[in-house]
Amino acid sequence: MDRMRIAIASGKGGTGKTFVATNLFWLASEMGMECVLADCDAEEPNVAGFLPGDTESVTEVFQQVPVIDPNKCTFCGKCYDYCAYNAILYLPEKRWIQVLPDLCHDCGACSYACEAGAITEKPRLLGKVKRSAYGPRSRLTEGRSEVRVYSAVAVIKKAIHEAGNKKVTILDSPPGISCPFIATVDKADYVVLVSEPTPFGLHDLKLSVSTVQQIGKPFGVVINKAGPGNREMYEWLKEYDIPLLMEIPFDREIARIYSDGGLLSREHTSYREMFRRLLKQILHFQSV
Repeated sequence: MDRMRIAIASGKGGTGKTFVATNLFWLASEMGMECVLADCDAEEPNVAGFLPGDTESVTEVFQQVPVIDPNKCTFCGKCYDYCAYNAILYLPEKRWIQVLPDLCHDCGACSYACEAGAITEKPRLLGKVKRSAYGPRSRLTEGRSEVRVYSAVAVIKKAIHEAGNKKVTILDSPPGISCPFIATVDKADYVVLVSEPTPFGLHDLKLSVSTVQQIGKPFGVVINKAGPGNREMYEWLKEYDIPLLMEIPFDREIARIYSDGGLLSREHTSYREMFRRLLKQILHFQSV
């Protein structure tokens, strides 16, 4: 088996991404695989609540934010014209110019454009990435963005980088289909989309399927909380020939274990086999 990155994602929060990701990781670790789980939900990471590891390192993630010196600025507007992200507020008639840090992408275009030497850069802390050991061969990485940071993408990319390239790398993706989602699944070899069989769940699954297809990633679906709801999601998956990888039943015992911070695969043999089959199915895709 070659090295493989598996993203666990969904179109909305609360579907069970972390539930699936942590159980797959624990099982891969128990099977003796060299594996790593990266918590890429940097705005609200929670993997450590289920898999407490031994901290090895903490890395800070910075962004270089431009600062414009009004005493040196000629107000030519070139930096404003070069900025592709509308991160510079420019009022030439008032001779006033300012960088908007939340919109800045640290691309350096404004510094390149400025011929007056009026732009310097200062570091801004975006977040931290913690790397932990979990057993002799497994590792955990957690991206955690700072409060009031507009975008967690830089922290997510650093967390994936710190995860390295183990035999099996599991990426616990942020919910939704915005930039943090794309930054995570773009690095995956296979995407597992977790959903629930409700009209709301189907609506968001359609959005995430469309996004993953546009990125060009192979994927399959895990239906969580199966039982209640309707058959519309199953019919839609069949109509578009989308693989249904696994169903996890709506079960009070599962909810109890998860709310207590437990791992279903560790506590129930039958569910352990379900996740074992899921992992083998995903890894088998690479050899097909």
